[in-house]
Amino acid sequence: MRGYIYTTKEKAIESRKKLADYRGLPKKEGDVTIYWVDFFYSESNYFWCIKYIEGLELVLGEPVDNIFS
Repeated sequence: MRGYIYTTKEKAIESRKKLADYRGLPKKEGDVTIYWVDFFYSESNYFWCIKYIEGLELVLGEPVDNIFS
């Protein structure tokens, strides 16, 4: 899986916010969609990550290949 690795939850939150700001989310007050992507913690690898989807590289740069290898 391609994606982005973070050593702290705070860094993952910061990246998620950058992506939401880039997409202009939320579009209006009370919107259900407030983030473009979410992050999760890999307990077996001890890091936070965001799974790559097309377009993220415009904000976060190139993703890492095989983040779980």
